[in-house]
Amino acid sequence: MRSTAVLASVRILSETIASLPLPVYRKEQDGGRTSIDHPISDLLQGNPNPKMTAFTFRETMMAHILLWGNCYAEIEYNDQGIITALWPIPPHRVEMWDTAAGDTFYRVSTKDGIQKNIPDYAMFHIPGLGFDGRKGMSVIEWARQAVELGLATEQFGAEFFANGTNVGAVATHPSTMSDGAFQRLQKSLQEKYEGLGKAHRLLLLEEGMTFSKNTIPPNDAQFLETRKFQISEIARIFRIPPHMLADLERATFSNIEQQSTDFLIHSVRPWLVRWEQTIRWKLFMEEERKRYYAEFKFEGLLRGDSAARASFYKEMMAMGAYSINMVLEKENENQIPGGDQRFIPLNMIPLSLAEEYFKMVIANKTSLKGGDNQNEGNQGTKGNDVAGK
Repeated sequence: MRSTAVLASVRILSETIASLPLPVYRKEQDGGRTSIDHPISDLLQGNPNPKMTAFTFRETMMAHILLWGNCYAEIEYNDQGIITALWPIPPHRVEMWDTAAGDTFYRVSTKDGIQKNIPDYAMFHIPGLGFDGRKGMSVIEWARQAVELGLATEQFGAEFFANGTNVGAVATHPSTMSDGAFQRLQKSLQEKYEGLGKAHRLLLLEEGMTFSKNTIPPNDAQFLETRKFQISEIARIFRIPPHMLADLERATFSNIEQQSTDFLIHSVRPWLVRWEQTIRWKLFMEEERKRYYAEFKFEGLLRGDSAARASFYKEMMAMGAYSINMVLEKENENQIPGGDQRFIPLNMIPLSLAEEYFKMVIANKTSLKGGDNQNEGNQGTKGNDVAGK
């Protein structure tokens, strides 16, 4: 976490996921869903335990899984078997074990050095990417050299500017200056040339002295490139867009919005699925899992600007997919009476009805054409019939 890029990446992912609403839904028989009040929703959106808020809990758990590859929280039950609290545990204090019968339990070491065993049903455990499907591996451990190189360049830069000397220009004398010339030069530099307000003045030298200005040495320039490359390396590890780590070298107004959308879909969304599936597995009883589930609401982060949202809502309402109240709900506005009704344009009909209509028209034209060949003398009456039909 001493690496600024690692610190920023962990903060971005942790705070983004911690800030998203996480309601509990009930599946309805008609295929819809309803947001409900459930004891689990109080833990997920209110206070998971008496010591912290839901934001702090999720932020802490995400920091654990991003740095250690796993996050753990002990599930506390009351006498009736109802979940009453979730207590996060630092991953370095947890070990996973299996009994002789194959049952999993977790051995937790407290700050006092006391060990206790927690059964599998009482441990809320989200693993990251791993090889056995049970325990995740730390991305910091995998990418240790990349992070160490970033820390080494930071340390080199700090020591270079703290202890080193970087001279901006050099005045060279062909031999040894006389005391009088040295004193006059020193006084002239202090009085006439030192300070930002006296920059770019003509420098007068004597006794054959020459002046040369220093530039950034190649090694220093390579150091800056290495620092910039390490930011991209760590952004690649955590799948963070470079512009979110203040690297705007290749960022434009047109691609930042797309990169932000890609970040939500390819970086944030997989973590949300891990949370949702673990919540359904660990926090709901077996008979509840068929009807209840928790799901993050992150559509608001994909809305874009107001003009784009208005155009999207208009298209969805025109095809009958959204009602007025559905639009108001997505905009976090109060619903209105009668706003649940959906509308479609009058000039649009189902394809099946269109096929029947065209068949009827073709059959009608065929019958009329046959009648015209037999009764050419009655064109006026037929014409009125055709116009009426």
